[in-house]
Amino acid sequence: MAVYTPDRWVVIDITSDTGTKIRKVLGAWYGGFAKGDSWRLNSGVTEVKEDGDWFIFVGYSGSEYRCHKNCEGTSMMTAGILSDLMTQAEKRPGWKVELVTPFTLEEHA
Repeated sequence: MAVYTPDRWVVIDITSDTGTKIRKVLGAWYGGFAKGDSWRLNSGVTEVKEDGDWFIFVGYSGSEYRCHKNCEGTSMMTAGILSDLMTQAEKRPGWKVELVTPFTLEEHA
């Protein structure tokens, strides 16, 4: 099982044209001088746990995203990716991509 700890993160809901909704974590990592920034979109949230200042999102693949509560938000890169996802969804009838922010555990239940 892989464990990821993004520098920045947001939760998004993707709704298909059939009305099926999947919740995902969009994570960003800052690369610095020698390595560029990167991002990942998890396989879909199956469970959310709270551990002090952290949310732990478990995905369909079994991976965990350990997300610090104070790091919710996008990087410059993931802001562009999120915008592209929303634009592409708007072009497809019935599809929708929505930002779930600020994320709360109660909202996931």
